[in-house]
Amino acid sequence: MIEIVSRDPAQTSLVAAAVARLVRPRDIIVLAGPMGAGKTAFARGFAAALGVGPEDDVTSPTFTLVHEYRSGRIPVHHADLYRLATLGEVADLGLRERADLGDVVIIEWGDVATDVLGGHLRIDLEPDGDDDDMRVITVSVEGHSWDARWEKLRSALSAVAP
Repeated sequence: MIEIVSRDPAQTSLVAAAVARLVRPRDIIVLAGPMGAGKTAFARGFAAALGVGPEDDVTSPTFTLVHEYRSGRIPVHHADLYRLATLGEVADLGLRERADLGDVVIIEWGDVATDVLGGHLRIDLEPDGDDDDMRVITVSVEGHSWDARWEKLRSALSAVAP
């Protein structure tokens, strides 16, 4: 597990960019944290670092459930599971299948569905105290897909959020 502190949304974007630089096709990134913790801001910084242009306005797909961005170096599917009630509904979105086809999937509120997602990188964002901008970001992994990249990820994250 890696734990870092982000002092503001710009630094959270740098953390997201550090993760994006190491992401590979078929990766799933699960974002967890309370409402307003910065999950969408993280996804926006992640997509931008993959080359998704500003013309692809990265917003939370709360009502559409999944947004797709193909303008970056790897296609990105950005999902939001907040409104889903069952694991069956999550499975119906085909997120694991999208990753298996070589895309990257980043999922807000994904912690509710880890049983159907398989191996993934998990990013927990938690507000830190009274400062509205500070976040404690905890990075962990389920499965082994990040084993060979873990130390590179640790180094990259410590460089942007010492």
